[in-house]
Amino acid sequence: MPATQVVYRPTPSDLPISTPTKSPYYAVPVQKSGCNRIPVALPSPGSSVRTSAVPSLTSSSYAGSSPGEHEGSTVGTGSVDLIDMMTDRLSNAIDPLPLDRSLARQAQTSGELNAKHRELLELQALAQRRLKGTRANVADGIKAAKEVKRDLNWTQKRVSGLNAQAARKYPSEYKTASERYPPALDI
Repeated sequence: MPATQVVYRPTPSDLPISTPTKSPYYAVPVQKSGCNRIPVALPSPGSSVRTSAVPSLTSSSYAGSSPGEHEGSTVGTGSVDLIDMMTDRLSNAIDPLPLDRSLARQAQTSGELNAKHRELLELQALAQRRLKGTRANVADGIKAAKEVKRDLNWTQKRVSGLNAQAARKYPSEYKTASERYPPALDI
């Protein structure tokens, strides 16, 4: 039985606000043991007690001790540990079905995201291969264009040399031919 301690409570005339009057003294229980046991009726086997996938928070692996190691603990059929009772009620209050659904949806979304990520990586690798091929084609085109330009320059020099030689060797014929077929303008 816990010991009681008497505490003085001020009278209503001592307080600045009006309060309802009660006895000036009340008893405050003082707890002396480390474990508090409350007699509680255990639920009957036919009652609507649900089981849950949520682990108990007072298991020996979590609490670091077994239930019989607490100071002043007594195990009887008429009393239940307050912590065990609250843990059971809290674990029964949580419905794990929405949590399971959200976890399954999260796993599904994660899988879809990973698949899309792999698909993007494959597409990126394909684009890089195509870009490399396109760069090679452009490089070949530039090389061919330089060769064509070099060939055209050589051909132009050769034609200009032949024109100059024909103008010196056959001046009158060259003049009539150049009047008939004027030279193209350089752009």
